Amino acid sequence: MNRPALPSPATALARKRRAAALPSPATALPGKRRTPALVVIAHGSRDPRHAATVHALVGAAAALRPGLRVETAFLDFNVPAVPAVLERLAAEGVRDVVALPLLLTRAFHAKADIPAVLRQAPPSLRVRQADVLGPSPLLLAAVERRLYEAGLAPADKSSTGVVLASAGSTDPEAIAVIAETARELRRTGWCAVRPAFASAPLPRTADAVRALRAGGAARVAVAPYVIAPGRLPDRIAEGAAGADVLAGVLGPSPELARLLLERYDGARSGARAAAA
Repeated sequence: MNRPALPSPATALARKRRAAALPSPATALPGKRRTPALVVIAHGSRDPRHAATVHALVGAAAALRPGLRVETAFLDFNVPAVPAVLERLAAEGVRDVVALPLLLTRAFHAKADIPAVLRQAPPSLRVRQADVLGPSPLLLAAVERRLYEAGLAPADKSSTGVVLASAGSTDPEAIAVIAETARELRRTGWCAVRPAFASAPLPRTADAVRALRAGGAARVAVAPYVIAPGRLPDRIAEGAAGADVLAGVLGPSPELARLLLERYDGARSGARAAAA
């Protein structure tokens, strides 16, 4: 009886290498399907600069994580709307989504509007809402990046007062977070930092500029603590008329792009911990 010829050692080694290079059926495509899609939810604005900036930021985050499905959706004014994006994902077979509010604080939109719209998602979708962006050291780094881009340098910190100008909110929790963020920014070495608001609570940007002048700051800079241009950021700019420096909005900064992915990963790991 003839026995089948055994493969040579070289042939056997080549087969082992090919087998090691190929993913097993249990871990290849199913693993990719289990990776949640990221849906970044922005408020929206009639100002076309707003949507353009949001898309640029989301695109920067997507470029940092090749292979991750990333979508942009809006609560109001712009398209695509959140329900349309969720329905399209469900129709394409996506089953797991992390919804990320593109918000700096946990105010009304994060606590009420976004949860309400997510509850209307197709039943085939598992949707987890990630934390809002703030507070975070990455946001402080983004603020400083914009101040330096506006002409300041690290050596100017000790003689420069900064107005941290946000959109404003009637939510006490959100106001407290802005105040704490201003204190954290002050601890990085700036002469003084005062919060200001374009709407709702006082002080306004111009008030904070005058207060820093009166307090002896040799130079005053206004740092808009907002993500994208629009009506309220324009109001901040108007109030900065008496300042020496006006920084740009946070926009598609590298720090914000990284923060989007940090919040996405946090939502995923939190869900895994709860499942365990």
